[in-house]
Order: sequence, then structure tokens, then C-alpha cells
Amino acid sequence: MTSSEIDLSRSAVEQALAAGADGADARVLSTTTEQIAVETGRLASAMLDESTGIGVRVQVDGVLGFASGDDLSREGVRTIVRRAIDLARAGGPQQRVRLAGRPAAVGRWSTPFEEDPATIPFGDKADLLLAADATARAIAGVTATRLDLGWRREEKVYADSDGSLVEQVLRSIGAGMEVYATRGSERQRRSFPDSRGGRWVGGGWEFLRSLDLPGNAARIAEEAVELLDAPVCPSGATTVVIDPSQLYQQIHESCGHAFEGDRILGDEAAYAGTSFVTPDMVREGFRYGSELVTLVADATAPGGLGSFGWDDEGVAARRVPLVEAGRMTGLLTSRAAADDLGLPPGGHVRAETWSRMPMIRMTNINLEPVPGHGLDDIIADTDRGLYLSTNKSWSIDDRRWSFQFGTEVAREIRGGELGRLYRNPTYAGTTVDFWRSCDLVGDASSHVMYGSPNCSKGMPAQAGYVGHGSPVARFRDVEVYGA
Repeated sequence: MTSSEIDLSRSAVEQALAAGADGADARVLSTTTEQIAVETGRLASAMLDESTGIGVRVQVDGVLGFASGDDLSREGVRTIVRRAIDLARAGGPQQRVRLAGRPAAVGRWSTPFEEDPATIPFGDKADLLLAADATARAIAGVTATRLDLGWRREEKVYADSDGSLVEQVLRSIGAGMEVYATRGSERQRRSFPDSRGGRWVGGGWEFLRSLDLPGNAARIAEEAVELLDAPVCPSGATTVVIDPSQLYQQIHESCGHAFEGDRILGDEAAYAGTSFVTPDMVREGFRYGSELVTLVADATAPGGLGSFGWDDEGVAARRVPLVEAGRMTGLLTSRAAADDLGLPPGGHVRAETWSRMPMIRMTNINLEPVPGHGLDDIIADTDRGLYLSTNKSWSIDDRRWSFQFGTEVAREIRGGELGRLYRNPTYAGTTVDFWRSCDLVGDASSHVMYGSPNCSKGMPAQAGYVGHGSPVARFRDVEVYGA
């Protein structure tokens, strides 16, 4: 951070107060993003984007107004502040909110990392993807590939009229491969280490080295080809053991979004619906899952894509229990929603860029591991069922109640051992019945941190960077069918 960015954020707040705002905050944000993609032996795309701007939020007579821009001159910022004030004054009494109090935020925070991806030559990054691509395409039966690599750095200064001033540098990185095998009308995909752009974490280039994409390419390609001859997954109610590569997606859709306070209050109904959850469920300790299910929103989790020092309202990062031993205990909140929800502000407010107004977002929504059983132990304890891994598709209703998920692969479990491969598995259910059916949760040895850099929410839509840590877990009497 530079002294000019600090002065700029402070000046915007001072100008807002002088113009009649009761309170104000300002975020100066500089973002650098690089993305590279390889498709079937060729460099398909490459992008390096840099953006800097300021977002100003004001409160006038209890009504919030927000404006933003990339003209950081004195007059440019003055225009942004005036626009935010005008928008707040245009609001009516029904739009008034009370921002819950919290201590002033002061300090600096940076994502821990070892090696800055910005220092790695572009050619080395492209060569890494092309080497993995060539290894995968050398497997007979492979017809197409897709490999992605990306990283993002955010340099952020936040100041407000409560005396807050924080500086943060947030770093994220991710990569992955998708390998396709085709025979006639049958097409199968295997991904590593995750589908849809790969696995993302908070960190540096050392994470890319740990993935070893070239070293895993042949194995993933062979599995894609093997799926062509695998039988279709059998249908019926059965026991499923779900790998973290799929379970994190289940957590995201049926827990993370369901616990967002703005959806619960009806403020986010315009984009993808509301939630079946109510504030009373927290007060009454509603049984969301079995006693083995403990879910937390943890913005302090190491390596989490949703980890930070302070959110975009100056609330310090913290670990907020959402479900403890199966009972609901918390929600994702903002300073504005805290009173209506009957909860304190949890530090769950962020914006995608300087040009967007902050909103309630997931941090790292994690299923906590339970000591006692690793993956091998859970398989050995299962007489008959299916082991599901790697998300392939998903669908959930606009209240986060009824769902279905497809996975890339299923393996038979029989007599405590993994057996044959099945293709095209899908499982379905309702959120509460599913989580209540959980009867084993893996220990820390099976726990993996995943991340989603493209969680869409808001109008206009914002892409959020959110994380999900999950161990393996077992669920009874789940409806499964093959397509």
C-alpha cells in the first residue's frame, strides 16, 4: 500500500462527512489477475488484467448510498462522494438500516505465501500446462483436454468514519485439468484436482508445484477412458461415502447459501432465490444435521480462499459456528442485517471489486473433521454402498431445499473394500434429511481445503472468492440413480 492510497480513502470519508453523511467508509482496491488456458495441445487463451478504483459507501438519515469510480483525482473522488450522497438521499424511510457497532479496525494483514506467481515467467506457466496436456493426450482414447491456471492479488485500503484504517494484500491461486474420452455418443470426463477450473486456495506458486499436474495427467486420462466401458451406476437408496472433491460443493449449495442473512431476510431474492432457513431456527437450535455435523464460517482458516484480516465493513476475521453437533447456532451476517437476525455482525461482507457494493458472502464454510476414522477406516466400515468423487453437475431449488448432484465417478463398496467403477452417478434429496443421515465424518487426515473463485450473487452479479474445507463423510439411505 502507498501513502497516497491511505490518504485517498481517508479523504473520501472526510468529504462524505462534510457533505452531510452521518457515516461513511471507503475502499481503495488494486487488483491483478492472470489466467491461462490450454485446450487439446494448444494455448487457448491468456489474460493479465489490472484494475484500480475506489468504492464509497455513505449513510444519510439511516439510508445507505454507494458509488464508485476509477478516476482517483481529487475532483474524481469528490464526484464519487457526491453521487453516493445523492443516492442515499433518494432513498425512502423503508430503506433505513442501523449498522451494528464494532471496534474500529486498525492494522495490516497479508495472505501467507512462499513464492509470488507474478515472478514466474509466462513461458514457464504455459509449459507446465502443455506438458500435462501432452501426457494426458498420449493415453489412447483421450479426445480432448482443458487445463487452467490462474492467480489473483488484491491490494486493499479500507477507512471509515469510526476511525478504522486497515491495509490488506489478499492472494489466491488455482489450477486444474479436465480430460475427455469419447466413443460414439458416449463422452466421459475426469478432472484433477477439481472440475470447473481446478482447485483454488489462498497462497502462492508453491501450491501449483504441490499439485504436480504433469505427474497426475496419465492417471486421470486413464480413468476417463476406463469410464467409457464402466457400467451405469445402479439406482436405488444406498449408503454413500462422499469424497471432499464433491462434498465441498454440497456444503456450498445446501449450507453456505442457505445461511446467508440477506437471503433469509428476502433482500437477495432477485438472484437465485431466498432460503428455507429462518432466524428462529438459530434461536431454537434447529437440528440441521446429525450430531457428527459441525459447520463453521472461518475467515481465519489457513489456505482458505475466503480468509482475510477484516471484511469490507471493517469487521475482524473470526470463526463463527453455524451448526454445532447438528444444531443451528449462527448465520452469515452484516452490520445492517445483524439486528434483524438477532446476531452480532460476523465479518461476512465483501465485494468482488471496487466497483461493487459489499454484500453478505461466505468466507470459508467448513465441515469440521471428527477424530477416529480416516478414509480407509470409513470404507472398511461400510458393507455395501458407493464412493462418490468430483462434482460433475448440480441443481438446487431457490430455497436451498431440494437438490441433485452428479459426480464424475462412483466406485462400488462391497464388504469394506472398493470395487468396480460406475459411470454417470447422481444422488438427490432434501437438505435437512441429507445432513441428518450423516453417520460418519472423517478425521483430519481426510480433510481438504477447496475453493470457488466464481460464486455468483447479486444484481448486478458479483463473483465471490469463497472456501470450503471438508473431510470425507458417510451418509445412509441416499437416493442414487444412473443416467
